[in-house]
Amino acid sequence: MAYPRQGDTPSRRASDLGRSHVANLDINASIAAYRTLLTPTARYASFDYCYNYFQSFHEQDDAGALADSRHLQASCLQLGFYLASWGMLRGSSVLLQRSMRNFIPVIQAISQTPSDIWAIDADNYSHANCQALIDAATRIRDSFPDSASDILVTKTLLGVFGCMPAFDQYFKKGFAVSTLSTRSLQKIGAFYEQHAAAIESNRVPTISFDTGLSTNRRYPRAKVIDMIFFVAGGGSASLTDLDPEPSGRDA
Repeated sequence: MAYPRQGDTPSRRASDLGRSHVANLDINASIAAYRTLLTPTARYASFDYCYNYFQSFHEQDDAGALADSRHLQASCLQLGFYLASWGMLRGSSVLLQRSMRNFIPVIQAISQTPSDIWAIDADNYSHANCQALIDAATRIRDSFPDSASDILVTKTLLGVFGCMPAFDQYFKKGFAVSTLSTRSLQKIGAFYEQHAAAIESNRVPTISFDTGLSTNRRYPRAKVIDMIFFVAGGGSASLTDLDPEPSGRDA
């Protein structure tokens, strides 16, 4: 499979990288299946509440305040509960043995992340932006006091910035990638280019924690792609299957 080089046109990039993942994929059906999981009290709404929280600071040009004394505890709680809800504090996970103070250096790294990272989504995965995301992932990875896997790092990046899908077992299986890299991000960007209309039409509003109703903030494109390939890779499409390990976003 050819990967895009500088100078490749969008149509060529989509042709080379985007089509092989969707030969038998019904994007709208995958999104519809995932959306059965999205109610205000259901597990997967934890993304909405975490994303809303962090984005609200960025939108006020005040991301640095995430780590100040007024907001640090709430920031740790938001990130920690989202990660717990998405299966990162279970079993043999080292995070299961840590308190929310373990997230302080992560929140500090988030608060210092350059503003351009907050603006990157799957519709602008240029070569430079893909490299910037890899650099951001490295900074977040290094901020965890213990070793951080691709799964943990990408779930953090998705929940905070909305800039890339979570590279769990279902997304990787559905999208046919194995690790986080510039090449895997370029494949995601190519998929967006090939299916932009379907992705844009499925950018549903996030759920408000305060009201349980829709906000004016739409899902990022990377989140929509995450939803598509979570289902395509065999992830749960039923609220009754949230708890068993094979069905949830646990690995």
